[in-house]
Amino acid sequence: MFKYWNPNIERMPIEDLHKLQEDRLRSVVRFVYAHSDFYRQRFEEVGVVPEDIKELSDITKLPFTTKIDLRNTYPTGMFCLPGDWVVRYHVSSGTTGKPTVVGYTQGDVDMWTDSLARALTSIGLGRGDVIQVGYGYGLFTGGLGLHYGAEKIGATVLPIGAGNTERQIELMQDLGSTAIACTPSYFLHINEVAQKMGVSIRDDTKLKAGIFGAEPWSDETRRRIEEATGIKAYDIYGASEMSGPLFTECHLQNGIHIWADLFLIEAIDPKTGEHVEDGERGELVVTTLDKWAFPLIRYRMGDLTIVNNEPCECGRTHPRIMRILGRTDDMIIVRGINVFPSQVESVLMRIPEVGDNYQIIVDRKGPLDVMTVKVEVTESTFSDKISDLMTLSKMVGKELKNVLNITAEVELVEPGTIPRSMGKAQRVIDNRKV
Repeated sequence: MFKYWNPNIERMPIEDLHKLQEDRLRSVVRFVYAHSDFYRQRFEEVGVVPEDIKELSDITKLPFTTKIDLRNTYPTGMFCLPGDWVVRYHVSSGTTGKPTVVGYTQGDVDMWTDSLARALTSIGLGRGDVIQVGYGYGLFTGGLGLHYGAEKIGATVLPIGAGNTERQIELMQDLGSTAIACTPSYFLHINEVAQKMGVSIRDDTKLKAGIFGAEPWSDETRRRIEEATGIKAYDIYGASEMSGPLFTECHLQNGIHIWADLFLIEAIDPKTGEHVEDGERGELVVTTLDKWAFPLIRYRMGDLTIVNNEPCECGRTHPRIMRILGRTDDMIIVRGINVFPSQVESVLMRIPEVGDNYQIIVDRKGPLDVMTVKVEVTESTFSDKISDLMTLSKMVGKELKNVLNITAEVELVEPGTIPRSMGKAQRVIDNRKV
């Protein structure tokens, strides 16, 4: 039997859902026009006023917002309510420029929590579960987001944060964790350390579900995790600009449910800004419908995905996004060919002799770009004779070329050689920028 946190909303007829979206879109457009100098100026630049927004299709009249806008208005220039309405700040890492500051009213925090309550319920979690939160706490949104959502559904929270891996495994056993939330690369590291400790995630813990996000990962990695540990691996999506982690797949694992009463999504051609057809890859664009300290109008997420507007077999009528295929800003161009790290990962994770960790290194030798894929092999493979490793290297290179349409040098390395990360794994090193 399917579980719902709010069945009236989650199973709302599509026509009613669209009517609710229209009402909320008009409200948020009026609100930002009245309370934000930034948005009012942007609207005036394109010649639009709130009265022009009458139905959902009118959203194309509104201008896009980008991360550059957020950085240019740092720290609070895009807020729509004064500081005494704000009950919390979160701040992005700012690794590629000025950080992004996000403010929340109490209602914004409640919306965020409710969104995750729906999501966690959809994968079958609830009272009686112990959810181990291995995302970072503090300015990063991951830890607190999952924490509040888990408490909302009546689960017990183990707020361990990232790192201290042996302790993670010990408490997972001693306190009976049934779900863990962390990056997929860190969970693979947890499983690696557990094996060295003589602990089987499958046999020696109660873990049944993993909620993995904050970095790109592929269906091949999902299969590897599930086969190695016996858990179900679920994708989670969100961003600090939107609130933090907000949405997951349901138990059917066929797309991430985006709550349409809270967010209006579009998929656009990243070059032209025009809508793409349903089922086609496009850049995700988000408009917040129930967020007031820091609302967003047509915010370009930079994530490439496919939007599926068909109701899910689980009974939910809200749209889904399929697995994130890459980012417009993490695409590597090598000798004129577009390469996404997720493409490389999808190839590597299909090869049993290859381990869980890899890096893509791009250099320039003279006038030519050279891409090297450094990948760990399994313990048993590393002990094979050199001729077998050479054969494997050639096979990996051939598989990569078939997918990428470009030749990559393959460097097979000993298990444990590539540095581990407690958070987001560093998959790409582009030395051309140095």
